[in-house]
Amino acid sequence: MAHIESSGTEPRVLLVEGPNDKHVVWQISNRYPALPDFYIREQNGVNAVLDSIGPELIVPGRQALGILVDADDSLQSRWDEITYQLREEGITPPPSPGVDGTIISDGNPRVGVWLMPDNSANGELEEFVAEMIPAGDPVWPLAQDYINGIPSDARKFPDGKSLRAQIYAWLSARADPRQMGSAIGTHDLLVNGELCQKFVTWLTRLFA
Repeated sequence: MAHIESSGTEPRVLLVEGPNDKHVVWQISNRYPALPDFYIREQNGVNAVLDSIGPELIVPGRQALGILVDADDSLQSRWDEITYQLREEGITPPPSPGVDGTIISDGNPRVGVWLMPDNSANGELEEFVAEMIPAGDPVWPLAQDYINGIPSDARKFPDGKSLRAQIYAWLSARADPRQMGSAIGTHDLLVNGELCQKFVTWLTRLFA
């Protein structure tokens, strides 16, 4: 399972962009106690993740390094940024990310890459989390309608962040409104869907 207290020298580490990523992964791992032990290292944004790839790869005793970032507006651009850093360290990545997550096992340490939401589309953590909302949830379409119905001149969020706003509108209707990760812990978000299962399988393969 995942641990969030890190000294920096653990053998299996997952780099993430920020606190939301960290707590979503941690809560998912709590629901899958058979996952191998690994540590989540929160960075301060995607650039910090990219800059830390080289130093993290050469930590003595490092067995596996995972890299989890948002694809954002261009999956290919994000992939190119990550693979450039890997090539700088003598690692040869595949030409494109695997749809089930990428694992490169031809070196030491083993390297894994997951591009949110699903390794094949532009987007971010919120798209991944939206897939965890139970089918037929009655509040989700209401949350979507509420955000979509806000006049453009009254919106305080960028046009491309409507889904993020919808997720937080949905979260506000929980019994104890909290962050996305907490909604996993309370079973408001489900971890048995196809995308989450792919993610858990990727973590298992990477950190085994």
